[in-house]
Amino acid sequence: MNDFPDLPQNSYQIEKELGHNRAGGRVTYLATDTRTQQQVVIKQFQFARTGASWAEYDAYDREIQFLKQLDHPGIPHYLDSFQTPDGFCMVQEYKNATSLSANRSFNPEDIRQLAIAALEILVYLQNRIPAIIHRDLKPENILLDESGVVYLVDFGFARVGGEDVGVSSVVKGTLGFMPPEQLFNRQLTEASDLYGLGMTLICLLTGTKSDRIGDLVDISYRVSFKQLVPTLNLQWVNWLEKMVEPRLKERFPNALAALAVVPISPLRPPDAQFSQANLKFHAVRLGDQLTQAVMLTNPIPDTLLEGKWEVAPHPHDPPVESYCWLTVTPETFDANQVECQVTVDTRKLMAGKTYHRKLFLHTNTLTKTYSLNLQIQTAAVPGQSSVLPNGLLLLVGMVSLVVNWLVASVVLGMGTVEKSVTIAGFGAIVGTAIGLEFAAWLMRSASWRTGSTTCTLAALGVGAAALMGALASDLTTAGPVVILSAGAGAINGAVNGVMTGLTVEKMMVSDNPKTIAIPMCLLIAAVGSSLGLGFAIGFMNLAILTVLLGSSLALGTLISHLYLRRANTLFSHRKAERYLIKP
Repeated sequence: MNDFPDLPQNSYQIEKELGHNRAGGRVTYLATDTRTQQQVVIKQFQFARTGASWAEYDAYDREIQFLKQLDHPGIPHYLDSFQTPDGFCMVQEYKNATSLSANRSFNPEDIRQLAIAALEILVYLQNRIPAIIHRDLKPENILLDESGVVYLVDFGFARVGGEDVGVSSVVKGTLGFMPPEQLFNRQLTEASDLYGLGMTLICLLTGTKSDRIGDLVDISYRVSFKQLVPTLNLQWVNWLEKMVEPRLKERFPNALAALAVVPISPLRPPDAQFSQANLKFHAVRLGDQLTQAVMLTNPIPDTLLEGKWEVAPHPHDPPVESYCWLTVTPETFDANQVECQVTVDTRKLMAGKTYHRKLFLHTNTLTKTYSLNLQIQTAAVPGQSSVLPNGLLLLVGMVSLVVNWLVASVVLGMGTVEKSVTIAGFGAIVGTAIGLEFAAWLMRSASWRTGSTTCTLAALGVGAAALMGALASDLTTAGPVVILSAGAGAINGAVNGVMTGLTVEKMMVSDNPKTIAIPMCLLIAAVGSSLGLGFAIGFMNLAILTVLLGSSLALGTLISHLYLRRANTLFSHRKAERYLIKP
């Protein structure tokens, strides 16, 4: 047994109750039309029930009259009506859909499509002559099926345009979804239904139940909802605020106007995540063009990140149209993952300075504008960064002096007569050349190419001296003295070669050019060696005096040239700085 009423029309078989308003005598049933086997909705008005009134009867009669005129896929069709012993029934097309008041979750795109579909139904109603005003738009009266089709139901409070749209004796609608003009029983317009639809969308976005919608409305009838949806796209916030604007003149004039400006952007905006928030550039040479990459990622699904880069204005920078030394590629983009190349052109920047600049990224995210901090260190003026290792060069000279003095003293002790001294000296020179070449081999093994080249050059110079000595001397009596002196010379060459090669490598690391490092070290070693030999043999020896004077003069000339060139470079650069961009 069930409590379903017996209908005089045997063509309908009631299956279940869909809803009711017992106080108002209204009950809705799901039934089957036995003639077509199609499911239908039967709305029964029980006039004899307590609480029912002629007003409710008029509402049903009005709904029937409206539905007979309407033909839209978003409005269930009127099918039939008939009287019952305690009232009457209206039969309407059944849609397998649930109201928006049911507990469910919506993704942002669902809500956007729902808003568009509901507005299209209102456009249809408002395009009729005269226009139809629904007057009771709320979540309970909007249905949505599983395929996303939207339906508008319950036209019991509807009114037509012209004189009938105006003031009625009784305020009808649902509190919280009625615009102020309807609440105060004033003239309604096509903009009036937009208020109820806007409040319905706000309910869905904020998760607010229909009976709690009043919590969002303040004493001036303004709707406050932004704090409940902090990630809502600003374009949608502005659109919804205009939909629920209390002042009728500030609201969209009709559904067609509201539909035309529905934001194309998703309800939830994209986000921009940077791979790094700061970029540091360090130039090695003047005029370098430096490039670094920053990766931008948007983790928000169903959104598209759009951006445009801008160089932040700086009081020392020239106008962009005259010279732009900071560029970003691509300058504009629309992608959820993009690598942006930041390029710095240092040709117009002052040397040896640190620049701090910012890049602005304008996006369609909630933050709108992001900043990327840049630090640019320009290269020093040539000659400023290439500092000579004076202490190390002095050490090379001292080592050369001491080692050569010791070797020369040993060689002198080996010869007892003048001819023996000459032979021992020749052996020392040959040994020195061999020692230098041994040092060159060690440098090559350690991949110190420049130091190896320096030792080889020294070995060639000493070897040339040994060849000239061989041509000028009689070596027919050479014996153990030559071998011993050659061993001492080899030690001398190896020690001086390794020390000189290491110094050259050190100067190269300090950005000194090869054309400066090699001659400087060779001349220092030559001065030290000639001084050591002079202390042991005597400065009146013509060969020693020639090497000492020649190497000293060349060394002095080279040092003077370096300082003069540095001074000239600094002067030229300082003179040109007035035209350069300041930090």
